[in-house]
Amino acid sequence: MSEKAVVSEATDVNKGGVVRDTGSDQAVASAGARGYRKVRRGYVVGDKMDKTVVVKVEERVKHPLYGKVLRRSSKVKVHDEVNSAGVGDLVLIMETRPLSATKRWRLVEILDKAK
Repeated sequence: MSEKAVVSEATDVNKGGVVRDTGSDQAVASAGARGYRKVRRGYVVGDKMDKTVVVKVEERVKHPLYGKVLRRSSKVKVHDEVNSAGVGDLVLIMETRPLSATKRWRLVEILDKAK
């Protein structure tokens, strides 16, 4: 097998189905030319809307000058097709196409139900 064949096989493998670690969270490659979709874990803080939950996502970021690790959080609206998530649940969410004016995430799975 020539070196060109080995290089082309390696690049073909990296086009789809690759999981990479981005530090605090992970990004998962989807099929084909869609590219990487962000995947985050967070806690449900609101479930009063139909087919939508509000998830608080926390990230840890190092201060550029002082080096202290800071906790930053953001709340995102997540599409929950079957209204299965409740307040306090730990969920896995994935970035998706815009579903409404504010929804750009969808629920992948519930990792831990609230007690």
